[in-house]
Amino acid sequence: MELYQLGYFIEIARQRSFTRAAGRLHMAQPALSQQMKNLETELGTPLFNRGRKEVQLTAAGKAFLPRAEGLLIQAEAAKAIVSDVASLRGGKLSIAAIPSVSACLLPEVIHRFSKQHAQVALQLIEDSSERVADCVESGLADIGFLQLPASKSAFKAQPLITEPFVLLVGKTHALARQKTVQLQQLSAESFIFYKGRARDTALESCRKAGFEPHIVCESGELGTVRALVAAGLGLAIVPRLAAGNLPESIFTVAIREPKMQRQIAAVWQKGSVLSPAAATLLQLATELLAQGNTASNAL
Repeated sequence: MELYQLGYFIEIARQRSFTRAAGRLHMAQPALSQQMKNLETELGTPLFNRGRKEVQLTAAGKAFLPRAEGLLIQAEAAKAIVSDVASLRGGKLSIAAIPSVSACLLPEVIHRFSKQHAQVALQLIEDSSERVADCVESGLADIGFLQLPASKSAFKAQPLITEPFVLLVGKTHALARQKTVQLQQLSAESFIFYKGRARDTALESCRKAGFEPHIVCESGELGTVRALVAAGLGLAIVPRLAAGNLPESIFTVAIREPKMQRQIAAVWQKGSVLSPAAATLLQLATELLAQGNTASNAL
């Protein structure tokens, strides 16, 4: 059963005539009659009583008419929904991102996206790189922003930025007056570690510098890490993206040695095509990074 056959059936029922219906449909009457015979054969029962002057619906035809009309209405509604999604006049976009990206890059990207496409509903999931990968793999998120390498192989990845790590220090700390520092100079310091892959990078770098860091606290919340640094509890080694819009109570010091950096990428399911909304969001993020106009002003 084809949708166009339902449309033919409905038009014949309205016109009560194959001839008039064929004229309205701009098709030959024999072709229309054949399509109705095919439909009746598929349904296993006649739909019309064919009179000399006009046709009447059979009992089966009368029962079928409202269903056929309903199916066409649903089909048109489905086409409208698809059209809205394709043209960004509706639909939903689910984004998964690691905290530093969601806090320091995505706000401006989402602001621009929403300003241009206000009818698209947005959902933001904030978690570790591993969890972001899980969300994309399961389809819970349409697009993800994480630190490479991705823990899943079934991804297509588009690298966005490569950024260094920096040191956050309270303004009363002696290091606040320095522009750069070597990590080995910090062996006697206390640290607040930022959870996730940033933690792994910081820990590995400290060990390469010859010491085991004294970790007084760990947090997956960027705001908490900053607050503890500002309170003088310790130092924090964070990606530069996470060092944007700092309060006056915190200073940033570049890490001279060893070289510490990470790569951030957008990921989506391999073999799938990004939805128009996800593709537009990714384009906005790429443009924003190219302009060097992130919320951190640090790229």
